[in-house]
Amino acid sequence: MSDKCDLCLLGLIILSSLLTGISGVDDVHEFISSGEKVRLSCNNALSDCKSTIWIYSSFSHSYSNHSETIELITLGIKKKDTERHERLSLESDCSLNIKNVTEEDYGLYICQQYVNGQKQGTDAHVFLHVLHVSSSQTEISPGRSVTLSCQLYSYSGFSCDDWVSYKGFDLLWVNQTGVDLKRDSRYQILSSHQYHCIITLTTTLLNEDNNREWRCQLTHRNQLQTSVTHTVKYSAQADSTTAVNPSLYRVIVSIVEIAVFAAPTVILLQIIHARRAGRKDSKHPEEIKMPAILQ
Repeated sequence: MSDKCDLCLLGLIILSSLLTGISGVDDVHEFISSGEKVRLSCNNALSDCKSTIWIYSSFSHSYSNHSETIELITLGIKKKDTERHERLSLESDCSLNIKNVTEEDYGLYICQQYVNGQKQGTDAHVFLHVLHVSSSQTEISPGRSVTLSCQLYSYSGFSCDDWVSYKGFDLLWVNQTGVDLKRDSRYQILSSHQYHCIITLTTTLLNEDNNREWRCQLTHRNQLQTSVTHTVKYSAQADSTTAVNPSLYRVIVSIVEIAVFAAPTVILLQIIHARRAGRKDSKHPEEIKMPAILQ
């Protein structure tokens, strides 16, 4: 019963926060790539983080069928019963650090201040948006088609149409030198801006694509916000069938060269030997001198 009450209270806190200006001018938006570390600022912190509470909310109807509301930090102390526990840390200014960010970390983070059970000031809202690249292919080798999907995971209150049409955000795939891959007919680039911000890259792999990098970039009015790099890695078996070790290659070339130059000499010696043998067999008996002792 106590757990249910705590959950209800936490829900009321979240609802109150949402109704008191979730889209206010003081809201902060952080864009980060999966695998990196992010710092979420608490701009309403008091002098002592012992009054700080960090709450995470991800009620989204776009990416999952359930909502999630979790208290991560309670009066300056990390909650140990959360999946993020090992990846969280609190700085001296009460900012929340998250290392090794995953696509599951996107959502709304709320920083609140409580002193003697009384809420102090207004809530600080930080929206975390995570850029993530995935591939459905398990076997990567030359001649196979590969599709990479780059998605921006955002809080449900923001549609991709809003980000692209009104706020000037965009997703694109570029090569190692930063050139947009839409310019290359070898790649098929498809974008979806209706509900989810997704851009896919499809191509047929070549031998020289091993260790090649493709990068998905999130830009805002042509200014880079964050990016995710995907490196093509062929399996050891694929490598051995498509490439020859340089040292082995040089040995093979040397053997072939020796064989090419030596072959005519061997053939000539065989011809000379055969002719000599033929001449000896054709001599008449009288032409063969008898040893002096027998004459």
